[in-house]
Order: sequence, then structure tokens, then C-alpha cells
Amino acid sequence: MHPEIVRDRPGSCPKCGMALVPVAGAEDDNAELRDHTRRFWVSAALSIPLLLLAMAPMLGVMQPLGLSLGMRGYVELVLATPVVLWGGWPFFHKFSLSLEHRSPNMYTLIGLGVGLAYLYSLAAVLAPELFPPEMREHGGSVGTYFEAAAVIVTLIMLGEVLQLRAMGKTSQAVRALLELAPNVARRIEADGREVEVSLNEVQVGDRLRVRPGDKVPVDGTCVEGSSNVDESMVTGEPTPVPKKPGDRVTGATINGNGTLVVRAERVGADTLLARIVHMVGEAQRTRAPVQRLADSVASYFVQTVIGIAVLTAIVWWWTGPAPTYAVVNAVAVLIIACPCALGLATPISITVAMGQGALNGILFRNAEAMEKLREVDTLVVDKTGTLTLGRPQLVDVVVDGSDEREALTLIASLERASEHPLAQAIVKGAEERGLALQPVSNFESVTGQGVRGTVAGRRVAVGSRRFMQDVPEPLAAKA
Repeated sequence: MHPEIVRDRPGSCPKCGMALVPVAGAEDDNAELRDHTRRFWVSAALSIPLLLLAMAPMLGVMQPLGLSLGMRGYVELVLATPVVLWGGWPFFHKFSLSLEHRSPNMYTLIGLGVGLAYLYSLAAVLAPELFPPEMREHGGSVGTYFEAAAVIVTLIMLGEVLQLRAMGKTSQAVRALLELAPNVARRIEADGREVEVSLNEVQVGDRLRVRPGDKVPVDGTCVEGSSNVDESMVTGEPTPVPKKPGDRVTGATINGNGTLVVRAERVGADTLLARIVHMVGEAQRTRAPVQRLADSVASYFVQTVIGIAVLTAIVWWWTGPAPTYAVVNAVAVLIIACPCALGLATPISITVAMGQGALNGILFRNAEAMEKLREVDTLVVDKTGTLTLGRPQLVDVVVDGSDEREALTLIASLERASEHPLAQAIVKGAEERGLALQPVSNFESVTGQGVRGTVAGRRVAVGSRRFMQDVPEPLAAKA
């Protein structure tokens, strides 16, 4: 793939012949994948019996299915023709593009090798008299390359299908990032009315209301209200961050139990989420040093192989027993030299790695950074959310002067009324221990500090050390 090639529709790179990668935000078109998958299965269904027929004499079966040598050639022709001409048509199209743009690539060799093998075999079946007697087998027939041409087309088509599927998974990762953003926002008009508008209509300076549980529409600054905002999609930290007037908020983060009024400052492509998506898309289109090396080697390799094939034809033309040997040996050189793995392995591996990284929250600035990662032997991480499940879990309970189960029951009953991640972890831990939680009354939450209330007629408080110091005694339980 060449990053400088941009098209307004799905297709192939005119330089290397590989499928173009959708840019970030573009809708996927799976028509090419469906078409190639259909061509692969049809080609495979025809190539398998063709291969068995061609290999039967080598296994001691001289007349498979009772077919004579001459008749077997016609059967192979019938089986191979749809594979080569229909199944291999995308390769011949890419072969013509490589000639048109004077950019030899692996499809140049595939087109030459498969095309010449098929034409040679076609002549061997329909006009065996063109070949010298030395090349004829018993009965006057000439050996063919139908199975080689068909199997090459089938295997290359399999590689194309795998490549397109890999590209599709990468695009799904980018779409998953885009879906983090809400589709609409509640804009506060100059007269105080609140209007629900599309995210595309939000302008810099607009005042937006973010209700409890809603996603923050765009990047901006809080101007009214207070709440806790879940910024784990950016930071990886599960604990919500308190927000008050003057604090910055990030688009696609999730508001807690308070209401905020946000002044939009970055919209559209300028938001942090949009820039992350753009970075992922650009990284997929960059080329790692090893990929540039592979492209360079492939280019010289193709030209070298074509030169060797031409040289082979010239030598056999002058020194061989008949001119036909020149064509046979030149075709053999082209068939065995298709650099399919060289051309497919590097770009597919890079694209798949970036897509999987995006799905797992790992973003690469470019392909070179990913290649350098193999040299890293020590990884230092400054937050636990990226190494664990990303949510807290209750693992142990330590109490002083009271029963552990009774204390946990009171605390979890109070925390059930809170939406804080630590509170939810305590509730889940109590439920896993089989404790029956009780109703809570007079519940009060102090943002960023703790909660308090009454459980079964007993006063309970849970929070930070500073919060607990301000809570008057006596308490049934405190944590």
C-alpha cells in the first residue's frame, strides 16, 4: 500500500495492486470482499478435482475415472477455464494496471505466469501438433499446466480474502472509536430554551447541557454545575473525576449524577476523540521501514524474474532442440517465482496489528513506532487501569471492633445508592458473599468525599479520611 494514493471509492492501489484502506470515518463497502470470497470458493471447488486429475499419474493411476490422456486434457481445460478467466480476473486487471503505470509488482508476475501457463496449456490441448515430438507423451498429447495456473489463482485469491477481512476488522476498530461520541447535544439558546441538535450543528461557543448519565458532546469547559465525569476512555482510570465551573471536559466522556453546562471549545475534527481516530487512520496508511524494504525488494525481484525469464527464453531458443522449449522454460520461471508472501505478509501484519491495538485501547502514532516496539524490553506504566480489568474489585475486608459481615452489610447497603465505581465494587463484593442488603434512608452524597445515611435505623457513613473526621459520632459503621 502507498499512503499517497487516495481514491473516492474502494479499489486497488495502482502501484502495488493491493486493496486500498478506508480512511477514518469512511463507510465500509464489503462488495469487494463478498465478490472475492465467491470467486475463491468457486475456484477452490474446481481446482481440487483438477489437481487430483493432474496428480493421479504420479500416484500410479494412469487413467483416473477411465479418462484417456487426451480426454483428460479436455476435462482439465473445462475445469481450469472458469478458475483462470473468471476467478483470476481481478489479478489480470491489477496486472494491466501495473503495466499501465509502469510499476511492476507481484501481480505482474501472477498475470504473466498464470496467463502464459494457461495459453501454453490451451495450445497443448487444442493444437498438440505445434509441439516437437520430444515434448509429446504416449498418444501424442502434450503435458499441461492447467492445475498450476488454477491452484495459483485459488491460493492468491485466498490471500486476497484474508487481506480484505483484515482490513475490515481494522475499519471496525476505527468505527468503534467513532461510536464513542454521542450523536446529539442539548444546546441552550440565547432565550434559555434547550434544543436537541445534531452533533454536526454544534459550534464553538455554544452552551450545552449535559444531563446525568449523558456523554459529554464535545471538548469544552464547565461553566455551571458540578458532577463526577468518567474519563476512563481517555485515561484508563476507573474513578470518576470531579468537575466544577472552570474545569475542562472531554467529548465522549460520561457524566455522573450531576448536571453540567459546558461551553463548546473544540468541535468536529478538532475534538480529542476525532484526533485519536485521525491518528489511527493515518497510522494505518504509514509505512514501516521493513515495509518499504519489502516493497523495494519486491520491485527489484519482479524485474529480475522477468529478466531471467526473458534470458531463459533466449538461451533455449538458440540452444534448445526446438523453439517451443523456450516458451515452456520461460513460463516455468514465471510460475515458480510469484512473490506472493513477500507482497502480502508485511502490509497485512501491520494493518491487523494496528486494528487489534485500537480495539484493545493501544494507539500507534505510525507504523515505524510499532516496528520499534519489538526492541522494547522494559515497559513502565503509570496507571493500573491499563493493566487490570479497568474497574475496582473488593478483595478483602478489615474491620475493627465489629463483625465483618454485619459491617459489610451496612456499608454495602449504603453504597448501593451511590453510582461511584468504588461503591459498586463494594456492593458487588457483598452480593458475592451472600449478604442481604437493606434499604437506606436519608442518603446524602458529598461530591469527591463520601456518602452517609441511615440503614435499618442505624447511622452509617463511608468516605475519605477527611470526610469521616467531620462526621459526628456515634455511628453504627463507618469506612
